[in-house]
Amino acid sequence: MRIGEVAALVGVTPRAVRHYHHLGLLPEPPRRSNGYRDYGVRDAVLLARIRRLTELGVGLDEVRDVLADTEGHDLREVLEELDADLARQEALVRQRRTRLAGLLAQAQAGSLLPEGPVSPELSGLLAALGDLGDLGDSPMAVKDRQHLALLDAATPKERRVSLMAALHEMREHAGQVYSLLDGLAGQEPDSPHVARAASELAALLPDGLATHVPDTDTHGLAEALYEDLAPAQAAAVHRALELVKRRQEGPA
Repeated sequence: MRIGEVAALVGVTPRAVRHYHHLGLLPEPPRRSNGYRDYGVRDAVLLARIRRLTELGVGLDEVRDVLADTEGHDLREVLEELDADLARQEALVRQRRTRLAGLLAQAQAGSLLPEGPVSPELSGLLAALGDLGDLGDSPMAVKDRQHLALLDAATPKERRVSLMAALHEMREHAGQVYSLLDGLAGQEPDSPHVARAASELAALLPDGLATHVPDTDTHGLAEALYEDLAPAQAAAVHRALELVKRRQEGPA
């Protein structure tokens, strides 16, 4: 058989056959006098085995190990590892579909957040903020939702729950926080209003928040958050977080 014939018989492409030759998975058959490869039954059986293994998801490097093993031990181990990996992928797909079902339900009910999709924790927080009344007139409220979405995306899952819990503590003070920061939009960073606003802001912030909101650059997160604020607002937030940390540490 020529390469096109053996490829068609087994159900692969001639290009795949050449690739297996190149990788050393399929030995080169003898050639006819005209230079064409001459494939036999043994070659077709080996090629079919390679195809079946790759269809199962076995990588070509693992295929090489399986083909080199004459007692089948490597094949058993490879199949066990593949089964375990597929089980992990299956569990992940189930989790994603569960999350997707919730988002679809929100979309169908017309309650999908414009910042979405976001984590369930942030979704709950934004819904709670929405229940406080219309804060949409505050420019800082709009920025804050964007900042929260960024924090949500940049915070590892294991820390996100405690971050959102800290933010939930201050949700009833959200209007005061936004008002303080909106009032600084046209101020200079060295204005007396900044120090006064920072002090008032610190009194509204829960202790746990300072450990989550970066005051130094963390993969660009701090820089992005502070640059999105007016200079006086950034100075007040930075100062407020310092005051909260000092409060946590207690008297010197």
